[in-house]
Amino acid sequence: MNAVSYLARQPIVDGEHKLIAYELLFRQTAASLSADVRDPLQAGVEVISNTLCLGTDWLLQGSLAFINLDESTLMSEYITLLPQEHVVFEILETVKVSQVLVARIHELRQRGFRFALDDFVCLPEYKVLMPLVDYIKLDVLEQPPDKTVEIIRHVRSIYKGKLLAEKVETREMFELCKAEGIEYFQGYYFAHPENIANKTIKPTQVTVLELMNRVRICEDLKELEEPLRRDAALTFRLLRFVNSATFSLPREVHNIRQALAVIGLNSLYRWLSLLLVSASDSKTGSLLARMAVNRGRICELLGEGRVGRHEQDDLFIVGLFSLLDVLMEMPMADVLDRTPLAEPVKEALLHRAGRYAPYLSLAEACEQQDFDKVELNAKALECSPDDVNAAQLKALAWTEDLLLE
Repeated sequence: MNAVSYLARQPIVDGEHKLIAYELLFRQTAASLSADVRDPLQAGVEVISNTLCLGTDWLLQGSLAFINLDESTLMSEYITLLPQEHVVFEILETVKVSQVLVARIHELRQRGFRFALDDFVCLPEYKVLMPLVDYIKLDVLEQPPDKTVEIIRHVRSIYKGKLLAEKVETREMFELCKAEGIEYFQGYYFAHPENIANKTIKPTQVTVLELMNRVRICEDLKELEEPLRRDAALTFRLLRFVNSATFSLPREVHNIRQALAVIGLNSLYRWLSLLLVSASDSKTGSLLARMAVNRGRICELLGEGRVGRHEQDDLFIVGLFSLLDVLMEMPMADVLDRTPLAEPVKEALLHRAGRYAPYLSLAEACEQQDFDKVELNAKALECSPDDVNAAQLKALAWTEDLLLE
């Protein structure tokens, strides 16, 4: 029986909401868990090797990868293929503390690898591991806030490394942990911030939306020159984009007319969409913008071989705009009223229905680490686990290359 493994990732940020790492998670489906015990090791190693061994520089762009491994994988020699400067191995709470484990950690540390204790609890058997790890991860959702403070202060009194709060789901918990000296954070608060108020669209967003409308009905690129000339920031960013490695031009482009000739209407619309998504100035805006761009790229890649090129462009917009209501702090219906989009795109965004909806559901399930939903939507689209994982990894590399921060 072939092993089946899906990949998920979750951002890890610092106290200023700056992305510093991703936790990469590897899961088997329910069916594969009943197979031979070697399957989890085989599947995990396949995904890990494809993820990191073949081009870490373009994949992570300087961010760390926290890798959640079971005991069999931790003991395997496959993990020594990974670049030690980019990875942190998480020791799960299910891994039994033993002399063999301690010796293995010592060995890997001598090779330059770093470690974290996941879901740490203050039990006597874990004390031997504390001097060997660079990070301790604390689950802050499991107990009341006052108990969380007590735990943080106790751990801080006996441990001098970095602390990471995981399962941070509210602003209040983030502020509490930050006040107690926690350095790093992970959780749904950063991925799904509360949409508190319906605010008006910011001026830069208005400009971008107006241009997007013009592009949709434009028949001659010359019609777009004047609107772009009136916005120095847009002109600057357009020239920078056209002169980037994306286009590999033999010589630099220095004016709007040349830039429009190079980029074309379809690419111009996609570029404007990226600007619209990244225009938010909220604390979590940068991280959310990355997530939205990544969703768009995943949806687009999943469409390869399943839909035509034009529909792949639509899938990109579906994923990209799926967080636009949060980024712009207004209902999705109001956002779409101001934005020219194809009807199947609107149907997917407003009602999670239509032929594009499964692609968006699959991208969201990957983010949420809902592997049952991943498998369900992958089957609906006739995507193999390899297809899903490859789309995620390619999307991550592409998104990081945009350097949206």
